[in-house]
Parts: sequence; C-alpha cells; structure tokens
Amino acid sequence: MPQTHGKRIKTRDLLSKEIREKGLKNLSKFMYEYKEGDEVIIKIDPSVHDGMPFRRFHGKRGEIVEKRGRAFLVKILDGNKEKFVVARPEHLMLVQKNA
Repeated sequence: MPQTHGKRIKTRDLLSKEIREKGLKNLSKFMYEYKEGDEVIIKIDPSVHDGMPFRRFHGKRGEIVEKRGRAFLVKILDGNKEKFVVARPEHLMLVQKNA
C-alpha cells in the first residue's frame, strides 16, 4: 500500500485507548472552561476528532493564552521556540498545583 501523509500518520499506539477506556468521556470534560493563564497538559483523546492537535504536542505542558470559539489557544515550548496550539477542551488536562 502507498504511504499515507495524513495528520494521524504513525499514531496506532499513541492514539489508542485501553479496552476499558474506549468511548467518549464525561460531559464535564467537554464543557470545562479554562481561564487565561491556566497550566494544562495536552493529552489527545482519540475518540474526539474535532479540535485535535498534532501528535507531536501530545504530553506537552503549556499555558492557556485565549479562547477561540469552542477551542483554546495554548502556548507551549518546543525546544527553545514558543509555539501556539489550538485545541479543544477534550484534549486538555488541568495541571494540579501542589498546595
């Protein structure tokens, strides 16, 4: 077969779920409102295709810069460069602050 060049190329293991995790998450995950300045981790949910960031940014830590429609603009460091990733809240996870 010819090599594909899509957005989800080589993600067979990265974007797969364990057998008991399959299906959609709770509605609270979809409706959570992040505030500007919140620290988040990009954790791609493969069951939701809309607003999915590129696979390179899976597991990266960033900061919410602004809201764009239903999605959020997240500033991350990739090497020494600042990059901006647009992702929906299903693909974000709030970083727990140690109090």
